[in-house]
Amino acid sequence: MSRLRFRFFSLLADALFVNAAVLAAIYLRFLGDIPPHNFDAYVTLIPFLTLAYLACGWLYDLYEPQQIDSPWATTAKVIPAAMLATLVLTGIAFLGGAETARFPRTALPFILVLSPLFMLSWRLLFLRFGRIRWPEQRTLIIGSGDTAKDLARAIKERRKWGWNLVARLSTESDLQQVSETIKEHQINRVIVAYPASLREFVEQLVLANHPNLTVDVVPELYETFMGRTHTIIADIPLMRIVSGTIPRYQRIVKRVIDIVGALCLLILSMPFMAIAALIVLISDGRPVFYRQERMGRGQKIFSIYKFRTMIINAEQKSGPVLATKDDPRITVTGKTLRKFRIDELPQVFNILRGEMSFIGPRPERPEFIAEYLTDIPGYSERFRIKPGATGLAQINGGYATTPERKLKYDLMYLYHQSPALDVQIIVETIKVMLTGKGAR
Repeated sequence: MSRLRFRFFSLLADALFVNAAVLAAIYLRFLGDIPPHNFDAYVTLIPFLTLAYLACGWLYDLYEPQQIDSPWATTAKVIPAAMLATLVLTGIAFLGGAETARFPRTALPFILVLSPLFMLSWRLLFLRFGRIRWPEQRTLIIGSGDTAKDLARAIKERRKWGWNLVARLSTESDLQQVSETIKEHQINRVIVAYPASLREFVEQLVLANHPNLTVDVVPELYETFMGRTHTIIADIPLMRIVSGTIPRYQRIVKRVIDIVGALCLLILSMPFMAIAALIVLISDGRPVFYRQERMGRGQKIFSIYKFRTMIINAEQKSGPVLATKDDPRITVTGKTLRKFRIDELPQVFNILRGEMSFIGPRPERPEFIAEYLTDIPGYSERFRIKPGATGLAQINGGYATTPERKLKYDLMYLYHQSPALDVQIIVETIKVMLTGKGAR
C-alpha cells in the first residue's frame, strides 16, 4: 500500500470504526434497547462526530505512517486523540440544540473507552500484517562537517521509510562531479548541508536539467528569513529549494479543476466572446480568430487560439517579433481586447483539450524559444509543467515583460505551486481583467 492510499484507508477506517464504537457504546448503555429519540440524536451527530475524530486524529499525526510505526507510538497518539475528540463530541452534543441534546450522556464513559480501543485495534492489526510501500529517496549529501554526518546517520536509520543514502560528496565537489554522481546512481534527492557558502552552486544545481530531482538545504539564519522548514530529519530542519515531481493526486485534482472551470468559463463568457467577435469583424474584418504555434509541456508544439488584435500579416515584413509598448501593429480594437485580456478567452478550448492549464508559464513561440534556451540559463525548466492562460508573470507583468523576468515568475510558480497560490493567482487575474493593469 502506498503512503497516499494508507492515508485514505486510515480516514475511511477511522470514520467507520469511530461510528461503530459510538453505536456499541449506546447499545451497551441501554443493553440493546435503544430509545428512538437517543438514536435519532446520534444519527444527527454522525457527520459532526466523524469530523471531530478525524480532525483530532490529524492533530495527533495518526495519518502520518512514519509517526505511528510501532505499537507504543500508535497507542501514545491514539488515546489522547480519542479523548480530545470525545470531549469535542460532548460539547457539540449539548450545545448543538434540541435535536443533539438528546444524545445520551451516560453513554460517554463507554465512548471514552471504546473509541480509542476501536481506533487502535485496526492499526495494530495493520502494523502486524500490512505494509506501506514508500517511494525510494535515493539521497546524495553534499557536505563534510558534523551536520552532514548527523544527516547521514539519521537517513540510514530511516531506511524503512524509503530513505537510501547512496553517496556523499564534499563541498569541494564541482557541478560536473555532482551531475555525474546523480546520473550514475539515479539520485532523486540532494541535501546541501552548507547552503550559505554554496548559494551559487545550489542555483546551478537546480538549473542543471535533472527533471526528477528534489533539492533541500540545511538552512542557516539567512535562509530561515526567506522561507519555512519543509522537513525535519532527526532534529535537523530542511528547506525545500525545488521538488522533483508534483504528487499524482495534485495533478489529477488540477486537471479536474481545469475541465470544470473551463466549461463554466465557456458558458459564462459566451456572450462576451460573441460581442468581441462581432466588434473585431466589424472594425477589422476577417479573420476574427488568430491561431499561432506555441510550445508547451515537454517542448511539444500546439496551436493556441486568440482573438485577432493585430493587423493582417503583421509579421510579413519583420518576421517573428515580440509585441512592444505602443506597438503600431495592434489595432484600436485590439488595444482594448488586450487591455482587459479578452483576447485570451478562446484559450479555454486549449484548456479543455489538455494542451494548457488555467495557471502556468505563458506558452511562447518556437521561434523565440530556440534563442531563449541558448541565452537564458534554466529556461528549459519551465517546460516541466503545462503552460497556462494566466500565471505570476501575467499578473505581475505585461505583454512586453522581458523573457528573463518572466522566467523568474515561472520558476517561482513551478517550485512553489500549491492550491493556495493558484487561488491567489486567479483572484489577481480577475483584478487585471477588470482594471487593465499590465496590458500592452
